Amino acid sequence: MWFLSVGIIRTALADMDREAREHYSVVIQAKDMAGQVGGLSGSTTINITLTDVNDNPPRFPQKNYQVFVPESAQVGKPVGKIKANDDDVGINAEIKYSILNPDAAAVFEIHTDRDSREGVITLRKPLNYEKKKQYSLHISAENTHLDPRFSYLGSFKDEATLRVTVGDVDEPPLFSMDYYIMEVFENARVGTEVGAVTARDPDSKNSPVRYFIEQREDKDVYFDIESISGVIRTAQPLDREDTPWHNLTVMATEEDNPSLQSHVPVTVQVLDVNDNPPQLNTEDEIIICESTRAGQASPSTAELSLFFVIQTITAVDKDDFANGKGFSFSFPEGVPANPNFTIKDNE
Repeated sequence: MWFLSVGIIRTALADMDREAREHYSVVIQAKDMAGQVGGLSGSTTINITLTDVNDNPPRFPQKNYQVFVPESAQVGKPVGKIKANDDDVGINAEIKYSILNPDAAAVFEIHTDRDSREGVITLRKPLNYEKKKQYSLHISAENTHLDPRFSYLGSFKDEATLRVTVGDVDEPPLFSMDYYIMEVFENARVGTEVGAVTARDPDSKNSPVRYFIEQREDKDVYFDIESISGVIRTAQPLDREDTPWHNLTVMATEEDNPSLQSHVPVTVQVLDVNDNPPQLNTEDEIIICESTRAGQASPSTAELSLFFVIQTITAVDKDDFANGKGFSFSFPEGVPANPNFTIKDNE
């Protein structure tokens, strides 16, 4: 027959601290005969592990941090890290980072790396050294799983300041417009000014800018650009009827660093002048019978009752509608008039 007795292990100290000591080994001895002389005994070792509770708030090792970020840093890419330490483990050590000041939160954002529990800072918007050279980020670290039993310990939250210094990067020239539209009459002389483009160095050193028109080998060069002023001029005569629009690409480079280039589209509209005579669109030979009488098969209107229409003549003009919208038909001057035929405008 077996006799079973239960021994209960209790803590001997209050407020045991897992962060101070997590593991304990306890030797337990059991004796029969109520521990009297002559009784038998047995012993065993029990390993005790303290489980964690969230009784430690996150703490930044220091209150002020600095990071250097070039203004060319890409939006969405990490630009810095910050970490608060928490002596707890598991979900009790999970931390949420936040940027407290709205002006900095509009430019930067922060999220927690689950593996390292670091706060990873990324860009929301591009940086511009010429507009703002430094930012101060007020960052908080807060536990996400709070234990109300330890609320008396205070806020499970800590704050630090991260100062971001924006580094200047040499940037390409910046045009004053996204695209340019210019006009010039087709009879303009070679060298006529069509318009001008302007660009500037956005960096603080304000390097001089030089201009070029990108040329294709398979196309004629109709325009030149003054490299210093950006003024565009005609390089050869223009013909609206041949090419009414010209599409150019102007390149701007910094004099101190030609590898930094910007491009802008320029559209030149060639305006019409009345430089094309009307052209009759028929040279057909007209045959009529010699016995045809005046008025035979004439239109029904009384005004034309004495005339027989033997041909309708039309003309075209290559010029724009404003310069070729109306024609006047007549027999050429200096040619003897033939009394057998007349011509009338059908306006």
